[in-house]
Amino acid sequence: MLVPDVSIYGFAVLTSKVHIAWVRIVAGRLKSDIRYSPAVYNNFVWPSPGEKQKVKIEATAQRVLAVRAQFPESSLADLYAPLTMPEELLKAHKANDAAVCEAYGWPKDISELNIVARLFEMYKELTYSMS
Repeated sequence: MLVPDVSIYGFAVLTSKVHIAWVRIVAGRLKSDIRYSPAVYNNFVWPSPGEKQKVKIEATAQRVLAVRAQFPESSLADLYAPLTMPEELLKAHKANDAAVCEAYGWPKDISELNIVARLFEMYKELTYSMS
């Protein structure tokens, strides 16, 4: 799946543990592979950060990209291999996750189960308020 012309803010949210938790629950599967679809993206409840929070989130996303750029010979598969992921890249993603969680008003160490439960509550509130 491709999100054309995504902003750095969008990149930050889409690569955060919040969105990944959503994808793991909502996306379909083909064998064990995730099938990302427009419904997964369109039904995701985005945070509503203040300007200061948004700038922070964008900075953490820039850091993720800067660290990736330090490994020009590595593919994304190489960079994100669980046993060999560069420590600096892991730290950059953890900072991004913390910034995105903060925009939702959640603790940075929130569990994936609690993330999904809260996203579904937010989704329910949004859909009921629309009817």
